[in-house]
Parts: sequence; C-alpha cells; structure tokens
Amino acid sequence: MSAVLIEKPTAAPVSELVGTYVGRLRSGNMGALPSVLALILLSVVFWIARPVFISEANFANLFTQGAAIAVIAMGLIFVLLLGEIDLSAGFTSGVCAAVLAVLLTDRGWPWYTAVLASLLTGVVIGLAIGTIVVKVGVPSFVVTLAAFLALQGVALKIMDNGRNISIHDDTVLAIANKNVPPAVGWVLYGVLVAGYALMQYRKLRARTALGLTGDRAPVIAVRVVSVAVVLGLAVLVLNGERSRNPELNSLRGMPIVVVLIVVLLLLWTFLLDRTSFGRHIYAVGGNQEAARRAGIAVDRVKITAFVLCSTMAAVGGLIAASRANSVDPNTGGSDVLLTAVGAAVIGGTSLFGGRGRMLDAILGAAVVAVINNGMGLMGYSAGTKFVVTGFVLLLAAGVDALSRKRTQRRG
Repeated sequence: MSAVLIEKPTAAPVSELVGTYVGRLRSGNMGALPSVLALILLSVVFWIARPVFISEANFANLFTQGAAIAVIAMGLIFVLLLGEIDLSAGFTSGVCAAVLAVLLTDRGWPWYTAVLASLLTGVVIGLAIGTIVVKVGVPSFVVTLAAFLALQGVALKIMDNGRNISIHDDTVLAIANKNVPPAVGWVLYGVLVAGYALMQYRKLRARTALGLTGDRAPVIAVRVVSVAVVLGLAVLVLNGERSRNPELNSLRGMPIVVVLIVVLLLLWTFLLDRTSFGRHIYAVGGNQEAARRAGIAVDRVKITAFVLCSTMAAVGGLIAASRANSVDPNTGGSDVLLTAVGAAVIGGTSLFGGRGRMLDAILGAAVVAVINNGMGLMGYSAGTKFVVTGFVLLLAAGVDALSRKRTQRRG
C-alpha cells in the first residue's frame, strides 16, 4: 500500500502577492487607493503651505469638523451598495436634531430618552422611505427628493418656523466638545491593533485550512506594523496639549466623537463583512434578480438599508447639534447631503452598487475635511472650496465608472 503525500500549502512569495495586487488594480479594482493617495497629497500640500496644518489643535479639529459628515456617509453606504440613493439624509439629520433639541430644552427630558426619541425618529423616516421605494415601486431618487423637500418643512414646524434652540445638556454637548483621558486613548489603540492582528492571523489560518494560498508572515507583520504606526501617531498627536493656556484649561486626549466613530465603524464593518445580512446587501447590489432567485429576501434587505441610513443620519444630527451647541432650520441643510454623498464616493464606494466598504466613508470624509480645513487656513473663500470639492468628487466618480468598465471588459 503506497503512502500518499499531502503537500502542505505554502505561502505565496512577496513578489507574487505584489503582482496579484497590481493585477487587481489593472483590472479596475482600485479600492481605497485613490482616496488614500489624495489624502496624503493634500496633507503634504497644506502642510508645506501652512505648517500649522499639522499642529495638535488643528489635527483634533479635523476630526470634529468631519465627524457628522462621516457618520451620515456611513449610513449612505448601505443604500449606495444597493445601487440606490437617499437624498433626504441631510434633512433627516436636521429633523432628528430638532426633535432632540425640543425634548431636551423645551420639554426637559433627560438626555438618554431624548436621544432615543431622536434615533427612533430616524428609524421611522427610513422605514417610510424604504417601504414606499420597495412596496410601491417609486424610484428612490423621487421618494427621497420628495422627503428632502418635506423634511425641510417638518424641521421648520418643529422649531416654530425658524427658532434657534440652544442645547445645555452636558452629556450631549460633551460628544463633540470633550475628550477622553489620554490613557483611555492608548487603551483603545491597544485594543484596535491587537484586534486587527488577531483578525489577520485568523484569516491566514482559515485560508491555510482550506488549502488556499496565504500571505507570508513578513507581509502580515508589515501590514500590522503599518496600522499600528499610523494609529499610534494619531493617538500621540491627539494626546498632546492643544490649549494655549494649559494652566487654565488643559486640552488633551482623543475627542469623544472619535471614539463614537470608531465604535460605529467596527460595528457596521462587522455587519457587512461577517454576517449574512452584509453578504445579502452586496448580492442585491451586484445583481438584484440573481439575489432574489437565490432565495434572498430582497425587499427586507432594501428596507433595512434605508432604515440604517436614516438612523445614522440621526446620529449625524446628534453630533452636529453637539458641536454647534444648538439646532436651527439650517441644521442638516446647505451642503450636508452633497458632502456626505461625496465623502462616500470619494472614499471608494461605487454609485452603481455592489462595491464599497464602511471605511470608505471615513476616508472620504477625511479628504473633504482636509480640503475645507486646509483651504480655510490658506484663506480661500467658500466658493473655491466648493469648486475644489466638486472637482474631487467628479474625479472619484469618473475613476469609479472607468474601473467598472474595465472590470466588465475583463469579465
């Protein structure tokens, strides 16, 4: 009886992995590369033009400036992955913020019940929009455009046709205006790096168990070290003293809103990558009819996506209200929606559905925040900022369209 030798799968050479990555880029799968390159290039340009751009105070300000947009963009990714759109997300955040302000200031509700009511308002709005889109069959563009107009009126009604409502609750105000102790920032850093390293290790073991080619240990080590260095530098800068008068008012530590965004990012990334619901979203966005024939409850997936989008818009409204210390009829208006959609697309999420990650919202919002912040430091007007942001969005959408065509040509 002859012995059968089973060859243990070996890791691919580094050159092969690089070749695979280059091949993926050539096939049109750019991923987050364009947004990362744009972020690096813009940061270097603004740093050279205005060295104060990399100061501790301005670095922390970037996070608070882009927080609300990033959160709303995270919600929009759910519907964009389906090939749909939600034009009402901006004013949904404004209405939910108005509900929060009225309940806190006028009715005297405790912060936790007011926040819950605000989030439930977002759930109801998303449920209504999703039901009309899915069950009635009205295109999402038309439904959410109608909601965009109607919710402006709802916000005016809630705030007595234009009243500015101040927020005085310390807990709500702390979200965008206070920091966690430096030690908490380092603990969070350790948890994130350890979690990422564990995830990479488990992924390698799972692929090896299936007999698939895995990355070499040095490649994984470089990946983990790179993440650790980037996050470590961010925490180090945020833990630096940002106050001009530290004796009177010390400003050190990671902003609370950063912790909130990290938690939301991890939660929704897990939902998209590790659950059947996340796989169903990608399947429906890739080919709705094929997903239906595969037994996926397409209607339920789409309605849930709209609910999640509006709920995240409510969280964005909460952050905006906390940062402004008040709510007015312009909350959630102006360029909030367009900037949030732009952030998702600039980050790498496809407008055609089926491709994107939750991290795209963070990267795209960072690009938008860097543009606004850096050009503000250089003294450019709001009009110039809009022009540059619009050009970057058009460029990102063009890259997405060209990448999709190239992918289709290559099968």
